Amino acid sequence: MLSALSVRNIVLIDQLDLGLDVGLTVLTGETGAGKSILLDALTLALGGRGDASLVRAGSDSGQVVAVFQLPAPHAARALLKDNGIADDEDIILRRMQFGDGRTRAYINDQPVSAALLQQVGRLVVEIHGQHDDRALVDPATHRALLDAYGGHGRAVAIVASAHAALSDAEARLAAQRAQVAEAAAREDYARHVVEELTKLAPGVGEEDELAERRHRLQQLERSAEEVREADDVLNGPSSPSGELAQLMRRLGRKVDSGQSIFAPLVDALDAALVQLDQTSEALEAIKREMAFDPLELEQTEERLFALRAAARKHQVLCDELPAVLARYEADLEALQSGEQVAARLEAEAGAARAAYHLAATELAELRRTASAALSDAVGQELPDLKLGSARFIAEVTTDTERVANSGYDTVSFVVQTNPGTLPGPMLKVASGGELSRFLLALKVVLADKGSAPVLVFDEIDTGVGGAVADAIGRRLSRLSRTVQVLAVTHAPQVAARAGHHLLIEKQAIAEGAFMRTHVRPLDGGLRREEVARMLSGASVTEEARAAARRLLEEVSA
Repeated sequence: MLSALSVRNIVLIDQLDLGLDVGLTVLTGETGAGKSILLDALTLALGGRGDASLVRAGSDSGQVVAVFQLPAPHAARALLKDNGIADDEDIILRRMQFGDGRTRAYINDQPVSAALLQQVGRLVVEIHGQHDDRALVDPATHRALLDAYGGHGRAVAIVASAHAALSDAEARLAAQRAQVAEAAAREDYARHVVEELTKLAPGVGEEDELAERRHRLQQLERSAEEVREADDVLNGPSSPSGELAQLMRRLGRKVDSGQSIFAPLVDALDAALVQLDQTSEALEAIKREMAFDPLELEQTEERLFALRAAARKHQVLCDELPAVLARYEADLEALQSGEQVAARLEAEAGAARAAYHLAATELAELRRTASAALSDAVGQELPDLKLGSARFIAEVTTDTERVANSGYDTVSFVVQTNPGTLPGPMLKVASGGELSRFLLALKVVLADKGSAPVLVFDEIDTGVGGAVADAIGRRLSRLSRTVQVLAVTHAPQVAARAGHHLLIEKQAIAEGAFMRTHVRPLDGGLRREEVARMLSGASVTEEARAAARRLLEEVSA
């Protein structure tokens, strides 16, 4: 409920602190007293459009504060939690309007956007009449209202769940089909890559191993050349061993013939030949140890270059080639098994589609039944509201091809104001007074079906009187048993049925230099006097006072 409304410097209201209670509260007063100003102020606090003209003359800014008491599970509290707003015992909406047109919005003293303030405002208050937010005439709300009336919560949840399951199944099927199509488009290339890399058989770490072996073999190749040159010198045609041996033999014969002078030279040559023989033996040992095979180097280089060429081709490192092979093998496997997987997912999607259509069909049946009941219930309210020849129709259009989380149906509330005319949207077909009464009848029927906790009716009794005004008063009173109702009225029959009566009047201040709007609670004799004024007009007669007394006694009986 709206427990308090505080207004500062808004048009004719300089300062107003208003306490409100449950039930039906009426606001009365002469034309121009400021009833619309009070509703403008409330609308501003609820996130309505700001306007610099709302600021009271002589003030830089105005402010409106609305305090609500809401049950713990109310949707407004969940919305505040989702937006990180402190959830206090009271929900306090505050709006500041500046003279330059700027506004600022607060919820529980935390700055918020005007959009969030408006979202919260729509959840806690519905205004019908000249300030109507058109919630009930907006077709976007009609399906939810019909479902609330019919108690379709479980069926709606089943359809939404079935739709989510169908969407998920179709998404997985589409993804699988895309994967199969992609694999098919790459099949020829994939087979070529798999054949090429399978033949190459790359291994992780193989490049480093081959590079190390190549380096070692290259070193051996360079050393072998040196060994060959040494072998040519020591053992080839130009080897000095033969000439030295011949020289030693000639000199040896001379020594034998008595020329001992050559003996040291013969000994030196003999020692040199021995050293040359030892050097040749050492060279042979080196050749045996090296055992160099030029073919091995060639094969090593071919393998290394093949690996590096494949890596360049696929723009990866050599160690990543096995992963490339695995990926293309997976592509081929996906192509081979993809159709089987797609067939399975197609079956799952078919089952999900059947489940959705079954749930949507059942919900459509419930909606058709509820639409007839709602149309009948609202129709029963219309005669007393001087709409006896009118019809209200909750129209359900079912499209079995429609796949949505709300089911097959679109719902619209249409009216026929006179026999022989075509039904149409309430906002287009009904006059202003008729629209207000249609909405009142609809709200009475939907009172305990998801209504906002606060309903405001602004002069919905305009242009009616007598029995019709009394019928409006009785319905507002019925509504106030389940929600808080505020009604701006000129009808004494409506005012008499209120649990609380507020008089809105103008007051002159500063010896008439300024006017301000004042709100005064009425009870007892003061209330009877106001009802009498509403009955008789500007001049209150004794007959009017007596009629007011009888009216108040009748409605309280």
